[in-house]
Amino acid sequence: MWRILAVALSMSLVFSLAACTSEDTAEEPGGQAQEPVEPTRLVLASTTSTQDSGLFDVLIPAFEEAYPEYSVEVVAVGTGEALELGRNKDADVLLVHAKASEEEMVAEGYATERRDVMYNDFIIVGPAADPAGVGGTSDAAAALTAISGSGAEFASRGDDSGTHKKELQLWEAAGIEPSGDWYLSVGQGMGDTLKLASEKGAYTLTDRATYLNLRDTLQLEILVEGDSALFNQYGVLPVTDATNSDGAEAFTDWVTSADAQAIIEEYGIDTFGQPLFVPNAQ
Repeated sequence: MWRILAVALSMSLVFSLAACTSEDTAEEPGGQAQEPVEPTRLVLASTTSTQDSGLFDVLIPAFEEAYPEYSVEVVAVGTGEALELGRNKDADVLLVHAKASEEEMVAEGYATERRDVMYNDFIIVGPAADPAGVGGTSDAAAALTAISGSGAEFASRGDDSGTHKKELQLWEAAGIEPSGDWYLSVGQGMGDTLKLASEKGAYTLTDRATYLNLRDTLQLEILVEGDSALFNQYGVLPVTDATNSDGAEAFTDWVTSADAQAIIEEYGIDTFGQPLFVPNAQ
């Protein structure tokens, strides 16, 4: 009797251990144990305008779901600084918006390639009173000429960002080298520059996405839009010999894929009634 009871207890213990083992180890269809994924760090240097638009709040989780082996760390800075991070290999992949500078980086060998991802446009915003009288015009250079001659203040990012580079191109087209008390060089990202312009009742150049995302907190109106010179293209560049080169290539392939392009195309419609970016990866 005791021997039978001992055998029964022993068998019960064996089955209990087997059950625990099967619960603790996930198995693949072929019966092989599936190791938990330990994500590696992927550093994405991008623009403050992309961050401030809120796009990364949906784009990054979608990438990490598709590629759980990577954990993305976003460094949001001006495009000039993002490109420098790439040159110094302090970032693995870049998502920026200064095409000429991006192509130069590829030509110099600091990035393996450059691909179009999406675009939107720049706009000139300012106070509803519009002291420079630029509202309704579609000529950005003429608008800047009027602003500089009106005595009204203009807030410049002043940070070598893609937006700042575009602004300087527009001033050059207008034949003006801006300076003086009316020209405020902020040295900050797009969100902070918009907030300062709102507080000061100043004009500024901004990407449309960041403005729309912050519009309810600003006393600024869209005054100048529609000039072809205000086109704003974004590109992705994997850094040459990046610390996480596999992750950089994976992100580049993914953000230009149909799945990611669909996310970009839909972003903003529910909240703003319009997309904030137009996908155009080839």
